[in-house]
Amino acid sequence: MGLQEEFEEHAEKAKTLPESTTNENKLILYGLYKQATVGDVNTGKYAFLSASKSYCSDDTTFHVLSRRPGIFSMKERAKWDAWKAVEGKSKEEAMTDYITKVKQLLEEAAAASTS
Repeated sequence: MGLQEEFEEHAEKAKTLPESTTNENKLILYGLYKQATVGDVNTGKYAFLSASKSYCSDDTTFHVLSRRPGIFSMKERAKWDAWKAVEGKSKEEAMTDYITKVKQLLEEAAAASTS
């Protein structure tokens, strides 16, 4: 299985993460997903941030942002910041990090459910 296919598989698996997954971890996944699929956050042109519970696989709702969202758009600002935090990572590195994070979160969820 190639990296792209493994990434897509783990993007689907991310949808099964429990509701108890922390916002911090959801934001990490969001930033890595966007970096892997779009590349660096673009502050000079319009950047598209999707609104998603699915931790970033394809959505139908989009917010168009041309710069960092303001203080009154806390959710969009946090997502933008998470994406900006991984700026400069290659597509392959972002995919690998995303896969690793999903595996970690799934293992933690499994361990918590058996405790």
